[in-house]
Amino acid sequence: MEKRKLEDMNLLDDFLFGSMLMYPDIGKPFARLLLRIILNREFEDLEIVPQKVFYGSDTEYHGARLDVYMNGKERLKPEKDIFNVEPEKDKGKNSISVLPKRVRFYHAVIDSHSLESGETYHALRNVVIILIMPFDPFGKGRMVYTVRNQCVEDSEIPYDDGAQTLFLYTKGTEGNPPEALKALLKYMEETVRENAVNEELQEIQRMVDIVKKDKEVGLRYMKIYEREELIREMAREEERKNTERERIRADQAEEQIRKLRKELETLRWESAAYGSTERN
Repeated sequence: MEKRKLEDMNLLDDFLFGSMLMYPDIGKPFARLLLRIILNREFEDLEIVPQKVFYGSDTEYHGARLDVYMNGKERLKPEKDIFNVEPEKDKGKNSISVLPKRVRFYHAVIDSHSLESGETYHALRNVVIILIMPFDPFGKGRMVYTVRNQCVEDSEIPYDDGAQTLFLYTKGTEGNPPEALKALLKYMEETVRENAVNEELQEIQRMVDIVKKDKEVGLRYMKIYEREELIREMAREEERKNTERERIRADQAEEQIRKLRKELETLRWESAAYGSTERN
């Protein structure tokens, strides 16, 4: 696998996106700009917990890795909402048959960790999961797919459970999303100065330049890449061992078949010879 240079990365790349949010004095302003453009809302404060992993009470059960887990306090609104923002480039692992259940699991895990013992369900906070992707998750060409729970028989019945999911398709053309969002998604897919077409994106570009030029970030990327290469090599070696074991088993099975065939031919010959003797 060819190593990508840090300076060539876009904001849809997990490493750069996560590094932006973890970077001192940049993470919170970047997150505020991102959420302001996506949700068209102002945020007074954000608590960012990047690369958050939630496990169940028994760690043998599947966990949820949340790339950006934010506690956000909206202006004029005292309670905190929770936002999980993730760039997602792997279409193969996230087909329409997988994404909805993955999102359902994320909501469940976040809810289970946001309600303290003894609190009522009124204390459950609103949760917004945002997936940004360069492929169309539902095949309808929309830039924004907003998913909420509702009553099937009558969609006008109020049913606000506080759970919301946004699927943002960077190349979408259907619908009428704000120009600022269109520009952001194009910029995230191709993070170059030419695509920073407004003041907000120019500010983000300034932050991106700082992060990409930081030697510590580059060193962390090199270590992560080397570790991933080691894991891939271990997987390839295990695959080679498995292939060799399968080849040995196949050879043994073939040898066993040859022996059985030889024994069968011997029995047939002996049976024929015995029959001939009996007739004589």
